[in-house]
Amino acid sequence: MKILLTGAAGFIGMHTALRLLERGDEVVGIDNLNDYYDVSLKTARLARLTSYPNFRFIKMDVADTPAVSALFNAEGFARVIHLAAQAGVRYSLVNPYAYIQSNLVGFANILEGCRHGQIEHLVYASSSSVYGGNAKLPFSEHDNIDHPVSLYAATKKSNELMAHTYSHLFALPTTGLRFFTVYGPWGRPDMSPMLFASAILDGRAIDVFNHGDMMRDFTYIDDIVEGVIRVLDKPAAANPDFDKSQPDPAISNVPYRVFNIGNNQPVKLMEYIEAIEAALGKPAKKNLLPMQPGDVPATYADTAELDRWVGFKPNTPLNDGVARFVGWYRSFYNV
Repeated sequence: MKILLTGAAGFIGMHTALRLLERGDEVVGIDNLNDYYDVSLKTARLARLTSYPNFRFIKMDVADTPAVSALFNAEGFARVIHLAAQAGVRYSLVNPYAYIQSNLVGFANILEGCRHGQIEHLVYASSSSVYGGNAKLPFSEHDNIDHPVSLYAATKKSNELMAHTYSHLFALPTTGLRFFTVYGPWGRPDMSPMLFASAILDGRAIDVFNHGDMMRDFTYIDDIVEGVIRVLDKPAAANPDFDKSQPDPAISNVPYRVFNIGNNQPVKLMEYIEAIEAALGKPAKKNLLPMQPGDVPATYADTAELDRWVGFKPNTPLNDGVARFVGWYRSFYNV
């Protein structure tokens, strides 16, 4: 298939593109290469992709409406994986307009391109952050998500709502994937694995929020990619059991779905830090801090719906995933 992959220079984008290229798909990757974090890491990821003859890269911002429209008109894509977004909960507190442009305007441009380009299936990145202030664990797609606690989360919920309208109005099959704390080789420098590894090796203290009383459903990158590919290959379909009198947020009477992709095994933050310490062979100095605005104490994915739909659920043990990440980190940064 000819596939458009947005956010191709990103962490999940690069790994997803590699899987598609290795199985023989033609991939057109776009990314704006912004400086939210080290651009050299993004270009290093792209260098891995450009060695494939079935990959083309176009530097483009998804919020550029004329450029996105022209791209869809020129290329004739079969399916789209939309991973480009302004990421990060904390950054949204100080730079909200970046999220409006990338996550809302950009997503509208992708939806319009899919609509007019007769795209067979749009798969897009949502986030576990949509569960916001929900206290019931594990988080289920059947739960109400009307209480986001950050603008980032609000934009991701908005994406799901926008996708549903296009599924309803134009019969566009759309599937949103709620990623849970993704980690692994080639990860983002603003995420905890990179921050912790860098600080521990440098002898600096790591910031541990909520005094370490947090849990996360850490999900290894290979499991995320497996879920993305399997979902891409099975377009969303209308559910005949949808009941308008008792609407279920997880399904619809139009070709629309949302799925959690998480490890279904939440880990205490302190245990996660211990795994990184063990892999690095060096203890961490800890700077215990209160909870940050927009953060949540725990995430935990119910993955039953994903398993029912595509017969897969993430299963990489934390210690294995952390060891692979640390091995890559030491090699890439020569430390």
